[in-house]
Order: sequence, then C-alpha cells, then structure tokens
Amino acid sequence: MSLTGTPFLYTTVALAVLGLVLPLALWTRLRGPRPLRTAVRALMLLFAQATAIALVFVLVNNANNLYDDWADLLSTGNHVRQAADLGADGTGGIAYRGLPKVRQRFTQADGPGMHAAGGVRVTQLKGRVSGVDAEVYVWLPPQYDDPAYRTTKFPVVELLSGYPGSAKAWFGSLHVHEQLEPLMRSGRIAPFVLVSPRTNLIAQADTGCANIPGTVNADTWLSVDVPKMVMDTFRVRSAPSGWATAGYSAGAHCAVELAVAHPDRYRAAVSLSGYNDPLEERASLAAQNPDLRRRNNPYLLLRAYRKPPRIALYLSGESGDGYQAGVALEQIARPPTTVRVVYLPRSAGGHTMALWRPQVPTVFRWLTAQLNGHGDTRGRTPAAPAGTTPRTRSSAGSTPAALASGTASRAGGARRP
Repeated sequence: MSLTGTPFLYTTVALAVLGLVLPLALWTRLRGPRPLRTAVRALMLLFAQATAIALVFVLVNNANNLYDDWADLLSTGNHVRQAADLGADGTGGIAYRGLPKVRQRFTQADGPGMHAAGGVRVTQLKGRVSGVDAEVYVWLPPQYDDPAYRTTKFPVVELLSGYPGSAKAWFGSLHVHEQLEPLMRSGRIAPFVLVSPRTNLIAQADTGCANIPGTVNADTWLSVDVPKMVMDTFRVRSAPSGWATAGYSAGAHCAVELAVAHPDRYRAAVSLSGYNDPLEERASLAAQNPDLRRRNNPYLLLRAYRKPPRIALYLSGESGDGYQAGVALEQIARPPTTVRVVYLPRSAGGHTMALWRPQVPTVFRWLTAQLNGHGDTRGRTPAAPAGTTPRTRSSAGSTPAALASGTASRAGGARRP
C-alpha cells in the first residue's frame, strides 16, 4: 500500500476511529481478573494514541510531501548506482550531448494532485553519466499538444524539493501546475514544461546537489542526465537559454548553486527561502569538509568569476531565512548577472508550503520575462511589481553577513527553527 496513496489514508482514518470507539464501547464491559482488565484497557489507550499519531503523520506528509514512499520513510532507499569522480565540470570528460538519445517511457503519476491540470507523468531514469537511478516527474503545458504549437519548442523549469522532500511536492503541495495552467491558457505567463527530479538520493542525508566522488553525483544527475533526457524526449528549448531552476528550502540552495555553477546549462534560478552556505542544512553532505563547502556555495562561486555569468537570480525570504542570502548575492553581482531580492515579513507564513505556494504565479511571471528575453540585463534589481512586499530591509531577526555569505562558523551556520 502506497505511503501517499488514498487507500492508506482511508486505512489510517478507519483505524483512528476504531481506536476511539473501542475504549468507549468496551471499557466497562471487560471481564476477567483485574490485572487482565487493566492490561487490556492500557492496550486500547495505546492503540488509540498510536492510530491518532499515525493519522496526523499521514495528513502532514500528504500536505507537505516529505516522504514519497516507505523506503524514504524507513531510510532504506538508495538511488546511487555508482559515483565516479567526474571532475570539475561534472561530466568526466564525456561528450554527453553526443551520447545516444534517451527516449523515456512515461506513465501517469499517482498521488495527491497528480491527476489535476492534465496530469503529471513519471519515469524511472538511469543516469548514464551520474550513476543515479531515480524518478523524474514531468508536466506538459496545455499548448504542448495543440496543433497550432506542433513545431514550438517550450522553455523548461527544473523544480527542486527541500530536504526531506518528495519530487512530487511541487505538484502535490505547491499545486504548481494547477496554479499555472489557467495563466498559461490566458497568455499571462509562458507555457513551460515543468520537470521535477528526485533530489533525495541517499538515506538520511541531503546531497546538497553536490558531486562527491564515491558517494553521489547529484549535480550531474540534475544538470546533465535529467536535462538530456528531457531534451531527447520532449519538444523543448535547448540549454542554457531555455532552461531555469527553481526550489524551496534546501532545493532553493540547489537551484541557485546549479545556475551559478553552470551558466552554460541554465539561464535563471528561483530561490524560495534558500541559503548560500551548505552548512545551514545540518544533514548536507556538501558541508562535510571546507573544500566541498566552498565548491557548493553560490556566493563564493559567483564572487570568484572573473567574467560574470549571464544568469538571472530571483531570491525571496524572510529575515534570517533566505533574505540575507539574497542580499549577499545582490551585493557582489555584476552585469550581466542580475539579482532580484524580495523581502517577506515574518508574518508571511514561516518556513512552510503556506509561504511558498502563493509565490508561484509571481516567480513564473518573472521566469517568463527572463527566458523570453525581456529580463533586466543592466545588473540592477528591477522594481517590485505592484502588490508585492516592499524590499525594505528588516533588522528584526537578521543574521550576520557572514551567515548569508557562507563564511560563518559551524555553530553560527545552523538553521534556526
């Protein structure tokens, strides 16, 4: 029975109801020695508590898509087949664009939200270069099968979940496709192909979307294997001009890090409550040692460029949770790199789906401008559109600049609750 499926939800509801009814119905009707009656009553109370806790867990998990399946929950899943040393660019010298085409077979995905807005598709991809084997979810815009668009190639946004988090989360919790479909039909945003690959590849660890020889090649999985498969299978634009990344929490860090590290593969990135220093995620493998930490910090990567990359970054967050990281990048960005930072008040929703979900239309309007060639290219931050939160800098709960830039100590780098 699927962890996120409707049958399991109904089963937990039925068991929770049973756990409540049993003590009410049998408490005074039990017969036998007093120790036996006491033991049975204690078991009924434990059963009621256990089923109630299980139901709450299932409801929270379905709402936030934290664990996709039983292997994720029980920490028994491992999606790494091999993890060779692929060098600085993550290709191991392989001319991956010249590899045989990867044409994947997709099926209808199951779970909350997966059948909405035309349905989300899923496939199991064996990464040829990365050595990662995992699922990839794809949603096609309403124009994709329209005869009027039969020769059109569509831009792509690679959606990255947090940690822990399921690749389904953007569809099941943030309802990205349900929010965007009417906007695409009306022409208010561009018709994007949405791609959500698994980012949680190793049990009980956040890969930090990094390449770590002998452990995992998460960067190559996300920036080489997945894009090549999508470009081989669907009618999409080529990289980098037609590609962007977007993520929340740990996925936000990944989105910016991938775009900054690979401007030849991505044109833009969106970060919702992200961070620069991998150290801010306690379980991050990218924070294992100083060298890995430096190589996977987008602030340090961007600062090291002699010739700034042509990328556009959009970062939103509350003070102490994403905002300072965005300001740090904004302060060192030079044309043609552009950075837009959006400050969100503490009352906006916290580090939750409730904060990120309403931002979806706004960030996709921004992505439409960037990938259609209308983005700001002068190195300044565009004015916020009407109705967005003013970018007034807040001092309440702010963190030191060192934390935003990624030069803080391990003690200072821990994420706040």
